[in-house]
Amino acid sequence: MSNRILIDAQEELSLSEAFLERVQNFVAHVMEYQGYDNEELSVLFCDDATIQDLNKQYRNIDAPTDVLSFENGSSYEDEEGKEWLLAGDIIISMQTLPKNAQYFEVDEDEELRRLLVHGLLHLHGMDHGEEHVQKDTEPECEMLKIQKKIMQAFSSEKIIG
Repeated sequence: MSNRILIDAQEELSLSEAFLERVQNFVAHVMEYQGYDNEELSVLFCDDATIQDLNKQYRNIDAPTDVLSFENGSSYEDEEGKEWLLAGDIIISMQTLPKNAQYFEVDEDEELRRLLVHGLLHLHGMDHGEEHVQKDTEPECEMLKIQKKIMQAFSSEKIIG
């Protein structure tokens, strides 16, 4: 399986290349686990102000959020004739991440994995409607059940350190 995963971060976040590489490896492992192949996606780490601007522009919600996903769904053929799906973009606020981790009583590594998996599932057309992950509550919708299964499968992977 081969996928193209582009990882970037706002400079002011000062995220290390090693961290970005671990994110790329984690996303690649999850994509392989899910059977996603010949896909291209991007992950951007940003601050609350940036994600709030995007949230307002695209969802008409003037507040920061933890993760946004923008599904693309188009495809292109590379110079070797291989067809690639442009899955889309995942944007994660590194300022909201620790707040979520504290709320859910998990470490920041687990919360980062959850946000990446959540964004990836949205890029593949999954939706949770009005249901969101709740502390100490079992998910009912299919997307959140799949998310939980993936999280369990990758519970030992470390990204932050």
